[in-house]
Amino acid sequence: MEEKYIASIDLGSSKFGLCVARVNGEDIQIVYYKETPSEGIRTSLIANPMKAAARLKEAIREAEKELMIQILQVVVGMPRSEVAQVTAAARIARTNADDYISSEEVENLKSMALETYPLSNPERQIMYGAVAQSFSIDDEIQLVENEVVGTLSSSLEGNFKVFIGNRSATTALDKIFNQLDIAIAKKYFLPEVVAHAVLTEDEMASGVALIDIGAGVTSVSVYHGGIMRYYASIPFGGKVITNDIRTECSISEDLAEKIKKRFGACMPGKLASLSEKVLQIRLEPPFKEVPVRYISEIIDCRCREIIEALLYYIQESGLQNSLRSGLVITGGGAELANFIPLVKDISGYEVRKGYPRYMFSASVGSGVYSTSATSAIGMVLAAKEDHLPDCVTKPEIPEVPVEEEMVEVEVTDETPSMPDGALFAPEEFGEAIPIEEKPKPAPKTKKVKVAKKEGTGILSIFWSKVEKTALKVYDKANEEE
Repeated sequence: MEEKYIASIDLGSSKFGLCVARVNGEDIQIVYYKETPSEGIRTSLIANPMKAAARLKEAIREAEKELMIQILQVVVGMPRSEVAQVTAAARIARTNADDYISSEEVENLKSMALETYPLSNPERQIMYGAVAQSFSIDDEIQLVENEVVGTLSSSLEGNFKVFIGNRSATTALDKIFNQLDIAIAKKYFLPEVVAHAVLTEDEMASGVALIDIGAGVTSVSVYHGGIMRYYASIPFGGKVITNDIRTECSISEDLAEKIKKRFGACMPGKLASLSEKVLQIRLEPPFKEVPVRYISEIIDCRCREIIEALLYYIQESGLQNSLRSGLVITGGGAELANFIPLVKDISGYEVRKGYPRYMFSASVGSGVYSTSATSAIGMVLAAKEDHLPDCVTKPEIPEVPVEEEMVEVEVTDETPSMPDGALFAPEEFGEAIPIEEKPKPAPKTKKVKVAKKEGTGILSIFWSKVEKTALKVYDKANEEE
C-alpha cells in the first residue's frame, strides 16, 4: 500500500504544535511533534497574521530540516472562540423508494442544509461545519446516521447543528499559508476532531462533557448518544492564570509561566509541605520572596471561575443529568496540579484527564502523548480517515560517483595471487600457503599500479589488506636475505 505523510498545525494562543505522521494503510506513525511559542494569536483568533506567519515559518523550516522533507500542504484547525451554534434542517424526495439510503445521500443532505441556511451577515460570517442530530424517514423518526443508512424510504429529512464563526478568522488563515507557499488541505472544527482522539465510543454514547482548556480559550462539548449535542466556549484559559501571577508578583510573563508550571497548583489546603516553601524571585538585592501557598491561592481563585463558567454551559445544554461518563479534561490547562480534583469537588461528576488514545505509534518524545497535543493528533487522525493526499515531498538524493586513484604498491615474486591475478592475503581468504624451509634467493621486487577505491566500504578494506600483505612479504624476504 502506498505510503504518505500528513502534516497538521495547531495554532494556539501560547504555542504552535506541528505534527507530521507517516501513514501506510491503517498504520499511523508520528515521526515529528514539536511545540514552539506562538505569536500573533489571541483567544485562538489570529490577531496579527504577519507575526504569526514569521514564527510559523521558523517552526516549519525546522521540521523540514530535521525530516529532510518539504511540506507542501497542511491541515489546520479553525478558531474555537466566538462560535455560534444554530439548528438547520433539510429534506429531499427520493426518486426510487426501493433503493437503500446511502451514506452519500446523507452527506448530500448535510451539504444542502449548510448551503440553504440563511446567514444573517454573509460578509462577516462563515459556516465551520455541521453535525447531524437526527434523521426521519417515512415510518420512523429520531434515527441516527448509522441507523438511517440502509433503510428504505421515499423521503429523507435531517436535523443538524450548524456552527458559525467569523469569516475574518479563516481569511487570516489563508493569508498566513499563502505567504508561506503552503496549501491548506482542510480546515477542521477542532472540538469534533479532539473528541474522537480523546473520548471512547462508550463515553460518547452514555453522555460526557469534553472540556478543552487552552491558553486563550476554554471550550466545552457535550456528547450523548454518540453525537455532539452542544458546544460553547469562554474567551480565557490558562493564560489568564499566568497574567494573574505576573500582576500579583510584579514579574515578567515568561517567569510567571515558568513558576506556574513548576510550582503552580490549585487547592492550597492540599499542598502539604510545599505550602511552607518560599520562592526567591530576584537573585540580587532587594530580594523578592513569594510563598508557594500565595501563588496557589491566586491560581485557585481563577480556576474556580473557569469551572463555574463551564458548569453554567453544561447546564444550559440541558444534558447535565445525562452525563453518565462525567467530564473529560484535556488541553494544556489539564496538566495544572490539583485541577482535576478541584473540578470533581465542585461539579460532583466523575472526572478524568484526556490524553490522546493509542490509535497510533510514535518515534518521537513523550510530548506527543500529552494533553496539549490532542488537537494536532486529532487532525492527523481525521485527515487519515478523509483520505487526504500526501502532504510532503522528499528530495531526490543524487548518486555520488566513486573516484579511483592509482597508487604504487611494491610486491615480490613470493606474494601469492588469485587465479585472476588479484592480490590477496592468505590468512583472510583461505588456508595459509606453506613456505619451505630452505634457502631462498633474494626476492625480486617490482612496482605495480593498482586502483585504490576512496571510501570506507568493503573495497577499501580489501585494498588496504593488499597493501599491508605486500609490504609484510617484502620485509620478511629482506630479513631472510
